[in-house]
Amino acid sequence: MANFIVLSDSSCDLPENLKKEYNIDVIPFYVSFDKENYLKENIDIDINNFYKKIVSEKIIPKTSLPSMEDYCNHFKKHLDKGLDILCITLCSDLSGSHQSAINAANIMLEDYPDRKILIVDSRKATVAQGLLVIQASKMQKAGFSLEETYEKIEQIKKEGIIVFTIDTLEYLQKGGRIGKASALAGSLLNIKPILLLNDGVLDPHSKVRGRKKSLSEVLKIFDEYIKNDINKYEIAIAHAYCENEAIELEKSLNEKYSISLSYPIFDIGVTIGAHTGATAIGIGFIKKFDA
Repeated sequence: MANFIVLSDSSCDLPENLKKEYNIDVIPFYVSFDKENYLKENIDIDINNFYKKIVSEKIIPKTSLPSMEDYCNHFKKHLDKGLDILCITLCSDLSGSHQSAINAANIMLEDYPDRKILIVDSRKATVAQGLLVIQASKMQKAGFSLEETYEKIEQIKKEGIIVFTIDTLEYLQKGGRIGKASALAGSLLNIKPILLLNDGVLDPHSKVRGRKKSLSEVLKIFDEYIKNDINKYEIAIAHAYCENEAIELEKSLNEKYSISLSYPIFDIGVTIGAHTGATAIGIGFIKKFDA
């Protein structure tokens, strides 16, 4: 096993059992409901209470990235153990977390000149970022060096996508993350946008009428990208406060491809959920690394 550890910011949305299984250290984002008091994701507030609050109180929350000090504190505890670090962050187009990690690494390396810290811009978020982080851990466990893992992650991250649907564009609009997705805005009743997060860009794909049809469209688009190469990808379902629909989507995917997904369903966490609102649901996938 190579002598380094894999870290990520909390936008990777890894379930707790996967963090433990793959020994992933996670640096939390912050969320605020009043723009004054900030809570650490999954420490000061859990996912269910977060969604309950924004649904019941109709709040548009505000997120804040991990500080340079947060990164330094996490880096230090591993550097003190003689470990090098591979840190994978939320897409730099969506957050300053990546730059915060770089700044912290530069500071820490002054005190630990014999250690190495490599920072990866995942170009991803939520479940696709989480799957990328898992791939890095698998490489580490397989004996790949820090540099080898970094190079392979830089390659495979180019082939990971999230295809998802949301009930409303309101949260993206008010959170300043709407971008090209504004093309899907419409006033017609029950219109559901379909979006892709591809290489850090939130791309509009289509819009359909009704929730059931939007979930079918997500599966159809996934099929177009995967083609006949499903065994070459790591795949997982993610949802924001709509677990039953996520279970049904996973069942449909498993039946369509005669498979059983390896990973549990991801809960879309506070960082991303603040910009999608409740009921976001989709499929994330990333290319498997070659041993």
